[in-house]
Amino acid sequence: MTQVQLARDPIPAAPSPGRRGLPMVLERYGTIVGPAVEKAVDTLHPALRPALMHHFGGQGKQVRGALVLLSAAAVGAPEAVAVPGAVALELVHNFSLIHDDVIDGDEERRHQPTVWARFGLGQAVIGGDALVLAAMELLLAEPVPARVRAAAVLAQATQAMIGGQAEDMAFEGRDKVTVEECLAMEAGKTGALLACAASLGAILGEAPAPAVTALAEYGAHIGIAFQAVDDVLGIWGDPSVTGKPVGSDLLQRKRTLPVAVALAAGDSRAAELAELLDGRLEGPDLARATELLASGRRQALTIAEAHVENALAALESADLAPEPAAELVELARFVSERDR
Repeated sequence: MTQVQLARDPIPAAPSPGRRGLPMVLERYGTIVGPAVEKAVDTLHPALRPALMHHFGGQGKQVRGALVLLSAAAVGAPEAVAVPGAVALELVHNFSLIHDDVIDGDEERRHQPTVWARFGLGQAVIGGDALVLAAMELLLAEPVPARVRAAAVLAQATQAMIGGQAEDMAFEGRDKVTVEECLAMEAGKTGALLACAASLGAILGEAPAPAVTALAEYGAHIGIAFQAVDDVLGIWGDPSVTGKPVGSDLLQRKRTLPVAVALAAGDSRAAELAELLDGRLEGPDLARATELLASGRRQALTIAEAHVENALAALESADLAPEPAAELVELARFVSERDR
């Protein structure tokens, strides 16, 4: 992945959104990926289906599934070859969400109760397990070389994602995490799966190696930008939009990017913030901690913009079909400007 250079100009405004405030490309591909995911879930054991259908009933953005389909289109491959990869990516991503909610103790996601909160810890654990294995089964149902390679790449990305999650959990027990450590963690936790998503369609379409590499680099940068914006929304997001409480990440003592940046300043404001983070963070203390993180918020968004620009540079280095390439640009810009 190329080194980040801070963006010189603001990222242009995103194109007109679809009916759910999402780019039209997500709306369009959602009509393909969504039903295919439901069909895959419907093949699982009947005892698992109620909890999993509940989880998928809260519609997500399906960015990863859309990226797989766009990846195939960008290299001139037929959409149909990428659908199993798109479904597999969404299954793995949602396995991680269900387990993350257990780890974080979150009781709400997408404006509805989380799986563990509604159906219990056991259903959340085995339901997530079932999804990740179903993803591999789906790809390997036809063990042709492209499918086998795609399954291997997805397995490697899933391991990197789990490693990133493990680092994130370890950070919660530390007083200070450097910005570099935080970005490395986010490259695994979010960047790995998005790099996989952005290249998986090209792999299934048997595209040349340079195109696959460029798309993977695009996705890796998008992943870090996505997580940086998520970190901002985890503190300043509107609960009516995000479905999470005000300052949820602060209340959980998460060492997210804005926190890492603010603490790295090493000044009196950083010292005050560190003291507050060691306390109960109720009422005025939570408000003051949020105020002290203003510089961290600005820098996190600057980092997100820089990674978006690097993602666009990766696209320009590849020989891609013009229309899908333009939609990849649209998705990159959406990532840094979303509010949920």
